[in-house]
Amino acid sequence: MALLAARGLRIAVAESLTGGLLAAELIRIPGASAVVNGGVVAYATSVKHSLLGVDARLLAREGAVHPEVARQMALGARSALAVDGRPADVGVATTGVAGPDPQDGRAPGTVFVGVCVDDRVTAVELALSGDRAAIRAATVTAAVGALLESLEAH
Repeated sequence: MALLAARGLRIAVAESLTGGLLAAELIRIPGASAVVNGGVVAYATSVKHSLLGVDARLLAREGAVHPEVARQMALGARSALAVDGRPADVGVATTGVAGPDPQDGRAPGTVFVGVCVDDRVTAVELALSGDRAAIRAATVTAAVGALLESLEAH
């Protein structure tokens, strides 16, 4: 949060499998209101398209658990959570399978984290293990790490 604040950047979050845990983790930190625009829980695949602008053909072809979906969710969060017409500077997204069952042909623990800083959009693939709660918690930790790494590289 300090890195975002020091650079005068605002962040928006789009979450699927983490269901708001990432936004809660960011907001837990004092001073979050200076940098966090908000978060969207796009749990249903169709909401990823309708609210975040993820390509419907991509979703139909690959399902929601895909690196390009994570990238598009991160990008879409910036616009969906614009403040006074100004998109957020940074977008972070989570999509994946928390389990216990596979989804879209992907095994539980398959997760993608998308990070968008200005015009640089990346996706990190995670292969996590554990129960549903452990996978969701590990995704939040990895998303925060991916965010920091992207900010430091920027």
